[in-house]
Amino acid sequence: MPAAFSYPGHGRNAVIGIAICHGFTGSPLSVMPWALHLAEQGFAVTVPLLPGHGTDWRQLARSGWREWAGAFETAYLELAARTDTCYVAGLSMGGAVALRTASRHQVAGVAMVNPGLSFYDPRIRIVGILKYLQPTTLPIVETNPTAATTDDGDYTQTPLAAVHQLKKLFAAARRHLPRVTAPVLVFKSARDDVVPPSSLAMIRRRLGSADLKVVPLPNSGHVATLDNDAPLIFELSSRFFHEHAPHRVSSETS
Repeated sequence: MPAAFSYPGHGRNAVIGIAICHGFTGSPLSVMPWALHLAEQGFAVTVPLLPGHGTDWRQLARSGWREWAGAFETAYLELAARTDTCYVAGLSMGGAVALRTASRHQVAGVAMVNPGLSFYDPRIRIVGILKYLQPTTLPIVETNPTAATTDDGDYTQTPLAAVHQLKKLFAAARRHLPRVTAPVLVFKSARDDVVPPSSLAMIRRRLGSADLKVVPLPNSGHVATLDNDAPLIFELSSRFFHEHAPHRVSSETS
């Protein structure tokens, strides 16, 4: 069942915290292999379950973007209070939430997988009206999936009221990109039917940090943390967290 995940860390890496945010309509299950890999390395890890997620789409329809962002920010601050260095990370919408958190706090760095800041569907322009005419829509299905279907807690219906909130979240994250000055690592799938290339283009154009690295994922779809390139994400993000810590510590495994 979808649930929050927390690990206190062990060994020398326990002084480094990593707060990971899952995506829209998803749950911590979508990033759990990533979180578990980092936990095995000894990092202190937290993955909150955002309000309205992991339950029922009707709950999501009654929640707002400030609740989602606030829940993650609280989890980050709690982790940062008990570690020497703390990063934020995220998948899809979780990338937008991580960026917003980085614009408001002195995070050590930001690691994101297919971060979302824009939409493919042009109807997003009128979603504020559509939500009153059409309560739900079907979730986006990738046309050429590269990995076996997994159960990561996604909803079978997407409430348009929540999509409207997602639009507002993306706008807030874009607006504050110049305030993000920490190092940023982005993993981007070559085939992504959910997040358009314009999202990465916005990050390149507006990010306040001069330290931006983009790693292409040639063999993965949108939820790359559960796809073929997942080991690459795990390895390079772990290296990123080590390299940008003020006091580098050696990688450890359990």
